[in-house]
Amino acid sequence: MKLLSSSAIDVYYGDFQALFGLSVDVNEGETIAIIGSNGAGKSTFLKTISGQMRPKSGTVSFCGKDVTGIPANKMVGMGIALVPEGRRLFPSLSVEENIVIGGLTKRPGPWNLKRVYELFPVLVSRRNVPGTSLSGGQQQMVAIGRALMSNPKLLLCDEISLGLAPIVVKDIYASFPAIIGGGTSVVIVEQDISQALKVADRFYCFQEGRVSLDGIPGHVDFDAISQAYFGV
Repeated sequence: MKLLSSSAIDVYYGDFQALFGLSVDVNEGETIAIIGSNGAGKSTFLKTISGQMRPKSGTVSFCGKDVTGIPANKMVGMGIALVPEGRRLFPSLSVEENIVIGGLTKRPGPWNLKRVYELFPVLVSRRNVPGTSLSGGQQQMVAIGRALMSNPKLLLCDEISLGLAPIVVKDIYASFPAIIGGGTSVVIVEQDISQALKVADRFYCFQEGRVSLDGIPGHVDFDAISQAYFGV
């Protein structure tokens, strides 16, 4: 069943058009990878889906309802959570406070503080220290945990491996089977093509605000993916 659908959306920053007639679908239980170089429109797409930006034209539907232009605070309550690029933890709050604040929507579901700590046990001993005092990888775990506390149907992850050591990236991606197994669909934005395709059921490649290629990992020639990625 289709969970999310964006249909022919155009998105602007002032007079600058960032997305051109973009159409992307996510089915229930799927993990979708969105790949592309810097400036391809990946983050803009996630901001639009999560309600931070409003498309000038086109529609966004979620669970069969038109949610185009609904603000981000209401989108979270409906079941869409974003792990933003750069993590954006609250520096005045502890690790645990940063996680717990994600549950203020009080949406029912399997995720609670205990389960987040089970997913990321390294955070337990750091629960009372400021969230921004952690390493980059641990901060990313907090940001993911905060999003999961809202019990989303759809989890959007924006560049979660950016700036992290490969071993840390491996640990973070190892958490996704448990997240997906809990019934959450996932959209992962990544510049790392190989990492993204390892976990995805399907992928979309963005190039200059348009879908340049989509398909199933392993069914599409890597040369074709590289050409769509770089626009050559």
